[in-house]
Amino acid sequence: MPSVNCCAGALANGSVPNAFASMDAAQAIGTSFASHDAGRLLSLPQQELGANQMAEAGPQCLADASDDLTDLTVAESGRLLALGEISPVELVRAHLQAIDARDPHLHAFITVASELALKHAHAAERRIANGGYLGGMDGIPFAVKDNIDTAGIRTTAHSKLLADNVPTEDAQLVASLARKGGILIGKTATFEFAFGGPSWDLPWPPALNPWSSRHLPGGSSSGNGAAVAGRLVPAAIGTDTGGSVRWPAAVCGIVGLKPTYGRVSRRGVLPNSFSLDHCGPMARTVEDCAILLGAIAGYDALDPSSINEAVADCEAALTGSVRGLRIGLIRHWYAEAAMPEVTAAVDAAVGQLSALGAVVEEMELAPLSDYVDCKTTISMAELFAIHENDLKTRPADYGAALRSRVLAGGMVRGEDYVQALRWRAELTRSMFAHFRRFDAFVTAGWLSTAEPNDPEAEDFFQKLRLVPLPFNLAGNPALVVPCGFSSSGLPISLQIAGKPFDEATVLRIGDAYQRSTAWHLKKPAFDWPLPSQTNHNEAIL
Repeated sequence: MPSVNCCAGALANGSVPNAFASMDAAQAIGTSFASHDAGRLLSLPQQELGANQMAEAGPQCLADASDDLTDLTVAESGRLLALGEISPVELVRAHLQAIDARDPHLHAFITVASELALKHAHAAERRIANGGYLGGMDGIPFAVKDNIDTAGIRTTAHSKLLADNVPTEDAQLVASLARKGGILIGKTATFEFAFGGPSWDLPWPPALNPWSSRHLPGGSSSGNGAAVAGRLVPAAIGTDTGGSVRWPAAVCGIVGLKPTYGRVSRRGVLPNSFSLDHCGPMARTVEDCAILLGAIAGYDALDPSSINEAVADCEAALTGSVRGLRIGLIRHWYAEAAMPEVTAAVDAAVGQLSALGAVVEEMELAPLSDYVDCKTTISMAELFAIHENDLKTRPADYGAALRSRVLAGGMVRGEDYVQALRWRAELTRSMFAHFRRFDAFVTAGWLSTAEPNDPEAEDFFQKLRLVPLPFNLAGNPALVVPCGFSSSGLPISLQIAGKPFDEATVLRIGDAYQRSTAWHLKKPAFDWPLPSQTNHNEAIL
């Protein structure tokens, strides 16, 4: 591998060309684009899995045992809205009530756009009643991470530096959702500038995990994970530079998709790392993520990172079958480093895919630490370039965590950055070569359960549990789906990655797994005590 200065390993504890700027470039590097009890789960007939897993789910309520509108998925709500059986106003009000009741504890939202959401809900109600239904997102409330611009509504990046920042235009993906009838309900908590966290020295507290008030929801799309799992909103859009959609999805028991690099426009999204940033959906089901992807994917000529590649109908790809698909299992990434319960649950999920007819074989890639060191060298240099001016002029306005990480980026030499880009190409080429044999890869979604809510706890960057990160470096699509719970009741997740621009196959596998299991039906008990005041503000309009 190219020589990279040894500071990369230390930094890991703390617009360049992407790896496949075109289909031809990808082909040139060898890519064809064309459980609680593992043994018992594998022995169960497919039709018995749901009931048995629900029985094991414990005292928590199940989504299908409630008439609460906040228990509906995006797809379920869409079908009822299209039939006129519920109204957008009812749906939005139900979620606003859930935010009022639960967010004082969860801290998932920084800004709630109640009045604007209700205004748009009334407009959607009239449009649908007059036969103008726009499709699967019409009348559906959604949230966006607070590093995504929203016209007239502040975008803070969870930082004092941008506490009063009110954009005049929507990010492209927000505008796309609005054109499809989606209703923005608010802006969610994040790590500071999607990198410095969790932090307790910022204007807003870190979000908490709905499954346990003693734990955090991952990051950096932390508020999204808490809000979707906590039934405050059925869907949200986050950003993912090293796993920031998939980590919170994994430890909050929901679904998160990082699409292919360039698949979703980043115009109007505050940058973290120019060559590694992705935007993607978070929801409770794979079907919902397919609906959301269909609403936000597509070429944007005004975004230099956008790639003009046709977008498949991912909803149509959800056939419920994986029979005959060849799946490579990257077991060595989690078998030695993960919590034992994570290893057991992921192994059981892989066994379930085999039982559904997929052909699963173990494969081996470079050690996880290679991807971590390479990505960290690149991302820290790019992060420093973004924040250098503010770091020099307003250092005290940063939280301590981000300030220390940005400063570390100033140690990366130009030659280190260039060598890391070369290394990235080698790691990507090696990974994509395996797509000659496999349609997709599977591995763990995260190597542990949720981190403790403890300001004195070890920095997660020190733990190197960044198993989602290799797919940011390579830029190919990756999905996490819930595949179990620990003995303490915390979610565990399976990760599925595919060929560049083949989100359809990734979603097909995740959907087939989810149809045959019931982990996604489990719901937090919401039995924690609530504080006396909320932590968010009404939208600035």
